[in-house]
Amino acid sequence: MKKLIKSKRNTLVWVIKTSKALYLDDSYLKKFEATVKSVKDDKFVVLDKTAFYPSSGGQPFDEGSMIKDGEEFKVVFVGKFGGEISHEIDHPGLKTGDKVTSKIDWSRRYKLMQAHTSSHVVSTLIHEETDALISGNQLGTEKNRIDFSLDDYDASKMANYIKRSDEILKKGLDVTVKYMPRNEAMKIPSIIKLANALPPSIEILRIVSIGDFDTQADGGTHVKNTSEIGTLEFLKAENKGKNNRRVYYKINY
Repeated sequence: MKKLIKSKRNTLVWVIKTSKALYLDDSYLKKFEATVKSVKDDKFVVLDKTAFYPSSGGQPFDEGSMIKDGEEFKVVFVGKFGGEISHEIDHPGLKTGDKVTSKIDWSRRYKLMQAHTSSHVVSTLIHEETDALISGNQLGTEKNRIDFSLDDYDASKMANYIKRSDEILKKGLDVTVKYMPRNEAMKIPSIIKLANALPPSIEILRIVSIGDFDTQADGGTHVKNTSEIGTLEFLKAENKGKNNRRVYYKINY
């Protein structure tokens, strides 16, 4: 396995596997039944389980809807607060104990899954070629951004990294998810440093692997195979100041 990206801002997501966050085990789940656990201010809804991804790690929140007795409540924001995933709905009406059928805006979610998996490949390639620290990213349905620390900056090289990343994706690498006990994960040389930074309470790590090219601790949603991702296109590279670089690319679906 390849070594994990070292993140300057420690932005890698470490998670404990739970039955509440359904997207951790099934990124392709589009519809699910759930019970309202709590409602705050008539608009912030916590469910007993959810497939909605909360904004985190550069991946935007999912949109969609909750339906109760034929009435549709649009989900306009999803975040994680105090260990709970909270869904903001567009109007009042849901109460604790209500049974709802929830639907993910699949077109949007799938593009974000494609973007997330592609960003792992781009980030890993840049890291391996330059030893740059990946300091952040922002995924989107129209374009994606990756920030990294690098002294030797060359926009033409950045364009080439995007081209080479596209070639890697075209190999059709399987994307797999597994959970590893903390002690077992710490035996992997590439993961020891980051694992030591975790609070003692974090006992299980979610590991996402892309073929034998990349392995990272990650809590986001991904495609099953890189062949599902379209063609990557370099947009631009920016110098954001001392050792701070930025590259933009999009996916042609």
